[in-house]
Amino acid sequence: MADSETVTVDLGSRAYDIVIGEGVLARAGALMADVLGAGKAVVVTDETVAKLHLETLGRSLADAGIGFDTIVLPPGEQTKDFKHFEKLLNDLLELRIDRSSTLIALGGGVIGDIVGFAAAVALRGIDFVQVPTTLLAQVDSSVGGKTAIDMPQGKNLVGAFHQPRLVLADMGVLDTLPHREVLAGYAEIVKYGLIDDAPFFEWLEGHGAALVDGDMAARRTAVVKSCEAKARIVAEDERESGRRALLNFGHTFGHALESETGFGDVLLHGEAVALGMDIAFDLSVALGLCPATDADRVRRHLSTIGLECDLNAVGQGIVWDPQRLLSHMASDKKTVGGRKTFILVRKIGEAFVSRDVEDEQVIAVLSEAIAA
Repeated sequence: MADSETVTVDLGSRAYDIVIGEGVLARAGALMADVLGAGKAVVVTDETVAKLHLETLGRSLADAGIGFDTIVLPPGEQTKDFKHFEKLLNDLLELRIDRSSTLIALGGGVIGDIVGFAAAVALRGIDFVQVPTTLLAQVDSSVGGKTAIDMPQGKNLVGAFHQPRLVLADMGVLDTLPHREVLAGYAEIVKYGLIDDAPFFEWLEGHGAALVDGDMAARRTAVVKSCEAKARIVAEDERESGRRALLNFGHTFGHALESETGFGDVLLHGEAVALGMDIAFDLSVALGLCPATDADRVRRHLSTIGLECDLNAVGQGIVWDPQRLLSHMASDKKTVGGRKTFILVRKIGEAFVSRDVEDEQVIAVLSEAIAA
């Protein structure tokens, strides 16, 4: 097995590579050298990741002759708010960044999102590099240029499309992840099979258990396959005016669940997406669009892997209210003209966008999921 392989996001003059493999972090400086500007580099990470991986990244930058400053943020989804975003911008300006500076996002989806957004607006836009350290970030949030912070009204409601110059995904760093974080990332991997690649879902049925248990070859195959799928879709529809919306499969329900639980550790993003995909299949079945056997097959796989498909097993003492969840969906950024956007399925591997679902139908499916 080669040390790494490269997937390209083809956006013309703004195209960039995703380098995937083992030992990538230790070679990050050399890999970044061609894309870094002449100005200051600033590594932004969080406290947890800094203890695990900052030294390795810093050494690789120094070995490549790249000087850098470091900003360390608190860990967790709560960091993706205006308070922390404002402080990050102030810290960057105190470091006297200029238009030739590059930000390096070392961390999971939270760091990638807030650093990408800072890069999009600081000095009206500077470059940034993604160095994702979670499985979820490697297969989803680090690729495609979506950057954002959360608001009390919902997740990722303030942000910008701003593509990175480079993405470096080191398979080795995944060994430091808690098992729960690996499972959360796996939910986003399954998504690619469910929306338009039934053979990939079938492959996951046979290899998913090994992947979450640490099999490096299976992890690498899944990350490469996921990045290829996302790169292809982003190249076709960068700003989500059409096909890219399929990548939100499970997210309309999932973001509502996250909003209700306060964007904390009660429900991780990937866990919410898994629940959301399960409910989306149930809604598709209820609407007569999808065979119930497909919904059962997906639920069986997610449960076998270890992802929860029972809403009532989430948290301690949460009382789910279908109407409140529907209210959260009304604030979702995917709502168009007052119509909520749902990604539904005709079968495994065939998803489509719908804005024709009535609230009563959604309430009925949510009520059934809560009563189960």
